Amino acid sequence: MQADSADLPSSGLALPGAIALSLFAAVAALAWITLARLLPPADWALLLSPAGLEDPQLLLARDSHLPRIAVSLLTGAGLALAGVIFQNVLRNPLAEPTTLGVSAGAQLALVAATLWDPGIARHAGSEGIAFLGAVAAMLLVLLIGHSRTQSPTRMIVAGIFVSLYAGAVSGVLVLFNSHYLTGVFLWSSGSLIQNGWENALGLAWRMALFGIAAAALVRPLGILSLGDESARALGINVPLARTAALVLAVGLTASTVSMAGMIAFIGLAAPAIARSAGARGVAAQLCIAPLIGAGLLGVTDQLVQLLPLPREIPTGAAAALIGAPLLLWLLPRLSPSSVAASQPVGNPTRIARPLMPLILAGIALAGLVWMALTLGRGPSGWLWLGGTELAQMLHWRWPRVLAAGMAGAMLAAAGAVIQRITLNPLASPEILGISSGAALGLIVALFLSPAPSPQLQFLATAAGAGLTMTVILSMVRRGVGPDRLLLVGIAAGTMFSALAAVLMASGDPRMGRMLGWMAGSTYGVSGSGAVMTAIIGCLVLAALPLALRPLGILPLGDGVAHSVGIPVARMRLWLLMLTACATAAATLTVGPLSFVGLMAPHLARLIGFQRPGSHLAASVLAGSAIMIAADWLGRSVIFPYQIPAGLFASFLAGPFFLVLLRRQR
Repeated sequence: MQADSADLPSSGLALPGAIALSLFAAVAALAWITLARLLPPADWALLLSPAGLEDPQLLLARDSHLPRIAVSLLTGAGLALAGVIFQNVLRNPLAEPTTLGVSAGAQLALVAATLWDPGIARHAGSEGIAFLGAVAAMLLVLLIGHSRTQSPTRMIVAGIFVSLYAGAVSGVLVLFNSHYLTGVFLWSSGSLIQNGWENALGLAWRMALFGIAAAALVRPLGILSLGDESARALGINVPLARTAALVLAVGLTASTVSMAGMIAFIGLAAPAIARSAGARGVAAQLCIAPLIGAGLLGVTDQLVQLLPLPREIPTGAAAALIGAPLLLWLLPRLSPSSVAASQPVGNPTRIARPLMPLILAGIALAGLVWMALTLGRGPSGWLWLGGTELAQMLHWRWPRVLAAGMAGAMLAAAGAVIQRITLNPLASPEILGISSGAALGLIVALFLSPAPSPQLQFLATAAGAGLTMTVILSMVRRGVGPDRLLLVGIAAGTMFSALAAVLMASGDPRMGRMLGWMAGSTYGVSGSGAVMTAIIGCLVLAALPLALRPLGILPLGDGVAHSVGIPVARMRLWLLMLTACATAAATLTVGPLSFVGLMAPHLARLIGFQRPGSHLAASVLAGSAIMIAADWLGRSVIFPYQIPAGLFASFLAGPFFLVLLRRQR
């Protein structure tokens, strides 16, 4: 731990310190401008006086503007500090305050309380309900991911499960009750508007306590970063230290989320910027990252107030709009990250002869397709269709089944490839940002044209996906490594998602049609669109056998790959282009799904398919089956209403994934 202690005064902190100082200088300058717009500088002395209660401008400046500055700085610092702890404890550079489902649990608690009994939401307050939801989500993650060693990878995957499952439940409730949840929308967008000093003072004393606790964990965190075996040899109780650090990080996240709402990206971007700029040790990161996080959110919130817009952009969305380009600009210029990625979770036992299980899985998939085409629910209940009735309904059902199956297969294959070449269990097609780029393209088309044709919508989504691919591929050509490539994808995707959220929050009635598509809907898939998806899917899947050898060797390291004659950079670029095409085609057809590409590879690996060939085949079958079943049941279980396939996939695959994960303790 001497290296960590020595890291603080070293010259290596000059750049991250300069970044933090520049951000704080920008906050001060912007805060001067925004405060001067409310109150002349000559009257600022009155802010310290109890007088002037009759002046509305003075009241607004003292009880709203100044507390808002304090809350933005404290929230940014808290999220960044939580991000540093998560990334070091879980040994994953993509871990952030939303990784363990804390934010999703808080949102679900607010949605459920608002719909179940609005009186509870009014009396208990949104902060208290959100805090309880966040804590409940963390307890569930600890219960699911518990093992003798508190494995970081198990915790990450358990957190993914809780986050996606809670998000799916919230999504269904919002889809059918959106008119009751206006207040929740405002909270979930990350609004920092204040009406007094209560939140600022509450956050201040909590951050002080959490800061003291984090200082006490500097040595255990530094030793944990050396690996579990080394930590045990140095006398560290690994499960206890990891649990204590996770509880601290979750407490930080729950406190900030309950007070300020869901503000994404700060907890990921601030530690990444600090670490890449030169803050190598844990102690340095714990000191510098909160300052960068506070500066990022402070600058964002001040710029939001200065923009000449008819409606203020939510700070949570604006944080991504500012932080993502900054991260994209800094990553190629800074030194490599020092946080090692976790290995994907897997079953220690392998299926020795995978051919027969794969054949049986293929037969089961064919049976599922037949059921999806012939079995459904109508006004008189469940019924099998045949003859003339089947011929009449087949025209409506086969495009949905074909599109859902091929989209699930392509996303699962893309997820398996990305997780193998990056060795990161958080990697997925959606993380590359292609889905978000496609969604942004469609939203722009809806704004520019009052009634865009299907051809224009296709071109717009293709352009959005192509723009994201261009950004990512430009980074690959500049030598960005796998972990940084994922950060680039997250930054681009978050930026596009933020732009889409701003447009969706505009209140334009044309945005209503986006909700179903963004939830992973197959409602509007036509026969020609399904056939086109199937053609692209077959081409992508046909190319996968060419990647089996590289996918088995690349995880061993670049040196090993070079020694056996594999051109690492060119092969990684080719694999990325393959996964990007698959993701774009699936997204253009059924919308930006958020579960299949992440979880299907984990399901295949947990069952026992470990080798590249069997793992890819099992992932494709699992992804296709999940999406077909989700589309079939989503249009049947609450007939005549429908649940989008993307949301229902979480409900469907979640319990099965949970059982498999618990078996691998």
